[in-house]
Amino acid sequence: MSEYLEQQTSGLPGKVVLKVEQFDPQNQLPPCAALEPFLPPGTRAWGRINVGVRCNSPVTWTAYLPAQVSVIGEYLVTTRPIRSGQIVAPADLERRSGDLSSEAANTLTDMTQAVGHSMRYTVAAGSPLRADMLRLPQAIRQGQTVKVLGSGASFTVANEGRALNAAAAGEAVRVRLGNGQVISGTARTDGTVELNF
Repeated sequence: MSEYLEQQTSGLPGKVVLKVEQFDPQNQLPPCAALEPFLPPGTRAWGRINVGVRCNSPVTWTAYLPAQVSVIGEYLVTTRPIRSGQIVAPADLERRSGDLSSEAANTLTDMTQAVGHSMRYTVAAGSPLRADMLRLPQAIRQGQTVKVLGSGASFTVANEGRALNAAAAGEAVRVRLGNGQVISGTARTDGTVELNF
């Protein structure tokens, strides 16, 4: 189980710490020849999650185990109050180390992501800095045709659709695909939309 989560978390920024609860020794599940771990659809290996365990032989069954995926790394925090419209300077920020999985998904980790951009609204000193607090240049315009990319444990999908809202890199964007389905993803700097499975 830990090996599977290590594969799923490779490439995450920082040091990954995994805790997976074990099966209750008094469980009533039949013995299994080979367990197959998986993440439920729409789940990513981040924070508090449930990891699925599937048995296909000799009897088919599925169970879920609670797990905690902590990602210890540095993120940006404001050193003083920053007013709405103010341009962020290096002196306005400091690095703090902690569990990134307990912070908002769009918490910034690199000074170059923030310095030189203006604030959307006033932020208190000591606040973790998130991308949505800044006025960032748009990576995707509303109505733009965008490429949609998604990948999972053993697959990659690509599609094309029309953006329903404008978004800067790292922000959420909704896309209407050619079949009419509306999906949500994350805008990337190159103008593509990334799906998380």
